[in-house]
Amino acid sequence: MTRGPDGETPPGPPSASERLSFRRWTAADLPLAMSLWGDSDFMRLIDARGGLPQEAVLATLRRHEAYDREHGVQYWPVFRRGTDEHVGCCGLRPREGEAGVYELGYGVRTGYAGQGLASEAARAVVDHAFGPLGATGLFAGHHPDNAASRRVLQRLGFVHTHDEPYGPTGAIHPCYRLGHDDPGRQPAGTVRP
Repeated sequence: MTRGPDGETPPGPPSASERLSFRRWTAADLPLAMSLWGDSDFMRLIDARGGLPQEAVLATLRRHEAYDREHGVQYWPVFRRGTDEHVGCCGLRPREGEAGVYELGYGVRTGYAGQGLASEAARAVVDHAFGPLGATGLFAGHHPDNAASRRVLQRLGFVHTHDEPYGPTGAIHPCYRLGHDDPGRQPAGTVRP
């Protein structure tokens, strides 16, 4: 695993939020990963292929395990506290070519949409990025048809910077940035209406 600026191993997933907990993906999580990346409803705005076949889900799972080994981050699985229901994933991956910048990604399973869980998970991950991970900035993008994802990013203080093509969907995605000291950043415990 890559060591942080102080020589220490970077922390794992964020601390639990009010309703959610996080943990690392493991090789034993293929069934859980299939319930996300193999689900055509979940993948509708993430990949033009829709639900991925098992071999592609396994490759995605291995990629996130590699991010964790090499950088201490991944799109961590997210669970509802108290019941351990798997609600989705949320986390970070390194932004290629930009030291100290991570890409934020999140998604909740269909039955959990509209409950504010994506915002809560993303807020915990943003605070984790700017806290223990020492990120200098965050990048995020979303499918142009995903108004809910746009609202999550705006609530967190992300600012639209440009649009760029995203290969897996074949669409031009709106892209956003958030810096540690940006005036619009919403720290934990705050929600922008």
